[in-house]
Amino acid sequence: METVSVTEEKRINKSKAAIPLLWVSIVAMVMIFASLTSAYVVSRGKGYWLTFELPQLFYISTAIIMMSSVTMNWTLASAKKNNYKNIKIASLMTFLLGFAFVVCQFKAWGYLVEQKIFFAGKTSSASGSYLYAITGLHLVHLFFGMVALLVVWVKSLLHRYNSENLLGIRLCATFWHFLDVLWIYLFLFLLFIR
Repeated sequence: METVSVTEEKRINKSKAAIPLLWVSIVAMVMIFASLTSAYVVSRGKGYWLTFELPQLFYISTAIIMMSSVTMNWTLASAKKNNYKNIKIASLMTFLLGFAFVVCQFKAWGYLVEQKIFFAGKTSSASGSYLYAITGLHLVHLFFGMVALLVVWVKSLLHRYNSENLLGIRLCATFWHFLDVLWIYLFLFLLFIR
């Protein structure tokens, strides 16, 4: 009979709990965004709806977040090969690309304000309010993804990840890729359903 160390048993139990919890969270987020986009479609059919061009920065931020998925894959691949140097570089690059995405989003909101498209107030419209709500809620979730990336980067500096210990990077990668796919869906939704 094979003996499992206490440390190995804790790691296995943590893995068994963490992965399903992450997926439950992702399903909950999908439901939130599905309800928001459904409400958007219903509201669009009622009364006053302002149609406007999406800021060009949304296109740029989409490219940035897609690149961040590539660097997140590089992080995981490096950990599988015990390449500590590349884990540090790739996880930091992913974090910086996430930060660039956030900057683009805030600048895009600034552009919308310049175009007199507001979240709330007398001159706001339902379409503008939904745009801010949908993109803002995505940014809130992205903030948590960036916190996870920061944790991965700090742990990579301490050489905590290797081919035998990938749980933290796997969880972070799954969540980050979800955020990327979610943004692409939201961007295409906002682009084509006006």
